[in-house]
Amino acid sequence: MKFRNCSRHSIGVEWELQLLDTESLDLYDGILPLMEFFPDTSFVKPEYIQSCVELTSNVSPTSDRVVQHLRQTLKRTVRRCEELGMGLCAAGTHPFCRRLALITPLPRYRRMAKSVGYLAHNQITFSTHVHIGMKSGDEAMLVMSRLIPVVPALVAMSANSPFWRGHLTGHAAYRHRILAAAPNYGLPTSFESWAAFEKFFEAATRSNMIGHFKDIHWDIRPHPDFGTLEVRAMDAASDLRSVHGLASFVRCLVVSMAEASSRDLNAVMPRDLPFWVEKENRFRAGQLGMDAGYIVNANGEQRPMREFVNDLFEFCEPMAASIGESSGMRIAREMLDEIPAYQRQLDAYATGRSARTVVRGLQEALLHGCTTESRAA
Repeated sequence: MKFRNCSRHSIGVEWELQLLDTESLDLYDGILPLMEFFPDTSFVKPEYIQSCVELTSNVSPTSDRVVQHLRQTLKRTVRRCEELGMGLCAAGTHPFCRRLALITPLPRYRRMAKSVGYLAHNQITFSTHVHIGMKSGDEAMLVMSRLIPVVPALVAMSANSPFWRGHLTGHAAYRHRILAAAPNYGLPTSFESWAAFEKFFEAATRSNMIGHFKDIHWDIRPHPDFGTLEVRAMDAASDLRSVHGLASFVRCLVVSMAEASSRDLNAVMPRDLPFWVEKENRFRAGQLGMDAGYIVNANGEQRPMREFVNDLFEFCEPMAASIGESSGMRIAREMLDEIPAYQRQLDAYATGRSARTVVRGLQEALLHGCTTESRAA
């Protein structure tokens, strides 16, 4: 399995949006008619479930360029959805949809659904994926290993799924609890080299654990065909500005970790945490978001998640200017000081006493961002 090397740390984003019935605001299985408008583009794609459309950016040198491209694709998609009588919004879960998902009838998705049975129809989730180009498979494995302690920060920063089937879940990012029921999700395993990952892949394939590397749904995974490291831990962001901030933060983190010395890393984050600590930190981030405590060592000592995220910003901000991410990182910094996305959903519900009110707010946020340039860009 050859890793297609990238000479620069390019960036690409995959952003999953919810298709809505315009009257009920429930999820709508509309991807098949929508794709008839986009037969030849690689930037509007079907996903696993028929109530989801994925917008994919071009491969870009900066997150600024990613968002410019996504904005144009979003405008086209909104127009086509309107012609079909559908709406759009973005969040990690739909606030009140109660029915099971209808699987998109593509060969790979049919195979996946057959292999997991009922679980396939329950995975009604939406996410934001960020791809960063890697110079080699070895670099991808190094950065993936270094990013594992950072996954809780990305979960907390992006948390945007406090509702599930009309219920207040008590979780900032309940999407992770839904996906946890299926195999091959969650934190990745560390590999010392690309050769070590290849050995794992061969064994996992031989054992029928997976059939393709895309069957590995870790929070971070390599994508050898693209030559990227794919960060998958984040809920679907509700608007383009949030996509911009999250994507820029991820790119600055990845490039900084690719180039940092062990001494630099030790100054900002814990190393060699026990698995129980890594797992607990990730769970806490999904439950409490930015209000979580982050465990820093095997003795159980902890610090506020917000402090940890702030240290990560200080660690990677020096890299921002040199790789063209100053504007995106300004947005990410602003997001850290604003009301989190999950709390905005909860506030909307408290005001309107209806999950439909939450969906309307998500629709407005998406459409406003479709026509408004971010202040920092």
